[in-house]
Amino acid sequence: MQDIDPIEQAEAAPFVVSLIVPVFNEAEAVRRFVDTVTQVLAGVATFEVVFVNDGSRDATERKIEALMAEGKPLRLINLSRNFGKEAALAAGLAHARGDVIIPMDVDLQDPPELIPEMLERWRAGAKIVNARRIDRSQDTWAKRLSAAAYYRIFNWLAENPIPSNVGDFRLLDREVVQAVLQIGDRSRFNKGIFSWVGFETVEVTYERPARADGASSWSWWRLWTLALDGIFASSTAPLRIWSYVGGTMAVFAFAYSAYVFLSVLITGRDVPGYASTLIVILIFGGLNMVALGIIGEYIGRIYYEVRKRPLYIVRSVKESED
Repeated sequence: MQDIDPIEQAEAAPFVVSLIVPVFNEAEAVRRFVDTVTQVLAGVATFEVVFVNDGSRDATERKIEALMAEGKPLRLINLSRNFGKEAALAAGLAHARGDVIIPMDVDLQDPPELIPEMLERWRAGAKIVNARRIDRSQDTWAKRLSAAAYYRIFNWLAENPIPSNVGDFRLLDREVVQAVLQIGDRSRFNKGIFSWVGFETVEVTYERPARADGASSWSWWRLWTLALDGIFASSTAPLRIWSYVGGTMAVFAFAYSAYVFLSVLITGRDVPGYASTLIVILIFGGLNMVALGIIGEYIGRIYYEVRKRPLYIVRSVKESED
């Protein structure tokens, strides 16, 4: 009996690829995205595009419905309002039917041309294939600098580091998605979750192209909020750090108190105290406020978790007819 190469057997077996695409006011970009994906994946794999409409206020929903009427292999998950990209991505993972799931952006900065290579790595046995950006020259210098700093800080604090310059664009095996769907966190940071679940992971690299259509809806404030959510959802290290800061400051305070006591006892000279007392009060007051803010961030997340509200609400689900 002839032995069958497991890789060749995997290549011959039929499979379905689900592309998870959260959209928010992306009416200008959806057609180009669908046309590009169709061209790249035609003959490579059976696929579906799962658009998650995250409360768009423009013509995004109508544009996707028009493409569905043309017979494109699309599904449309309409959320009841804007819940944010992390929740929209979770909704897409819950509704995807494929054996392989690939979250990606609609602006084509996650190049569909990379998907065949990612599928080859999956056929070879990988459960997660990360797409890492090796060139971000299309981003502003401020965004590149802040992103590099964030990855360093996050991986220094987090119990499970995340790969640098890897966004949501990655290939996930169905087994990985089933594991992710078991996680009920309301404060969602999907990059940290993908790292936490484990599984065999490999990497492909690409140069990040410019955005094809429209403009990004991500403001600096939203990016800052996402960054904080990522850190506080993935680590308790900030609380531990403030224990060390408090201990260090207490040591200095005791040392300074001993110095003042001995100075007065030995020399009999009063130590001028107004300026030094004011400085110490201001420093400790500022540190206390920062520490309380960090504690408040964790308490706020506990509040969201114990309410057990759903991560998102689906308004409707639409699908192209076969």
